[in-house]
Amino acid sequence: MTRKPLDRRTLLRGFGAAVALPWLEAMSRPTSLITSAAHAATTRVPVGPTGPPVRMAFLYVPNGMHMPDWKPRGPSETEFELPKILQPLAAHRKQMNIITGLALSGAEAHGDGGGDHARSVAAFLTGAHPRKTHGSEIRNGISVDQVAAERIGHLTRLKSLELGTEDSASGGDCDTGYSCVYTSNISWRTATSPLGKEVDPAAVFERLFGPAGGAKGKQAMAAGEKRRKSVLDFVLSDAKRLKNDLGSNDRRKFDEYLYAVRDIERRMNSVDKLGKREAGIPDYPRPIGVPENYSEHVRLLLDMMVLAFQTDSTRVSSFMFANAGSNRSYRNLSISGGHHNISHHGNAYDKQQKISRINQYHASLAAHLIDRLANIR
Repeated sequence: MTRKPLDRRTLLRGFGAAVALPWLEAMSRPTSLITSAAHAATTRVPVGPTGPPVRMAFLYVPNGMHMPDWKPRGPSETEFELPKILQPLAAHRKQMNIITGLALSGAEAHGDGGGDHARSVAAFLTGAHPRKTHGSEIRNGISVDQVAAERIGHLTRLKSLELGTEDSASGGDCDTGYSCVYTSNISWRTATSPLGKEVDPAAVFERLFGPAGGAKGKQAMAAGEKRRKSVLDFVLSDAKRLKNDLGSNDRRKFDEYLYAVRDIERRMNSVDKLGKREAGIPDYPRPIGVPENYSEHVRLLLDMMVLAFQTDSTRVSSFMFANAGSNRSYRNLSISGGHHNISHHGNAYDKQQKISRINQYHASLAAHLIDRLANIR
């Protein structure tokens, strides 16, 4: 006896909550109601329009890289030792392509004078040379993530997901005449319309698993938050019903996914919140309500990206570790001074070592994302 494939847009619902599902084998083809573990383990999931989707993510770090510790060195282009900064990614070396020898013309001055930070982030995904202005006549280009989102965004609930640790700006002069709009956005829907990023993990979680059914749903979720109840508690009965119809592989994947959702909720409830700007770094604004610990803030947001991909809520995402020219300090690395100031090292050995350590730290946070993705079948 067989049944139809499970709809990929199936949601678990209960008391105003809606939880999307990860990719399951039951979504790919008709399967037996009694599925043996041996059959599930030996049956390949088709790749293509009805198979697992392909995802795209872009990660940006500010203030450049210390190139001597970034560029791989070895006897050939395919055989080389990972440089110092990329060592945190060593476990995934065989799944990586490291491309060198590229240039980004749009980020060059082209007679516009200063403003390297603004130009570099504006051109990062657009390839365009941004118009130098801090007024309303901003002009850049369409970013590659939004080109993809326009082509495949109709297949998912969210066309794309823009994340970061610092708010996007809507104006102001941030870099020798370049608007703060350029320094705080890497995703551009049109040449004049950047897409602001979300910095609060709780807000991202709400977009992925939040209220369904309008005001009534919101009231239900607010009540649940007050009691610190998990969103999964609202949909537990629906989850149990669905689980009874899944094969052994899907049940394991389903359990792992629900655990990941609950774990993120637990972490959001337990982390300390930052209610004011970091002491001593007045030009580094942090939004109220995000985790005080920078590492936890980054990891939570990257975990949201993983869940968004896992549930096929979106297939396109971008993440900014910080805005261009960020001068945040890295006291957790025992490094004094701000990131931006250190990056202007003037060939001072001590500052070069500091910037290299900051770069390596960012790579370790990126490794968290890759580890999570690698552990999901």
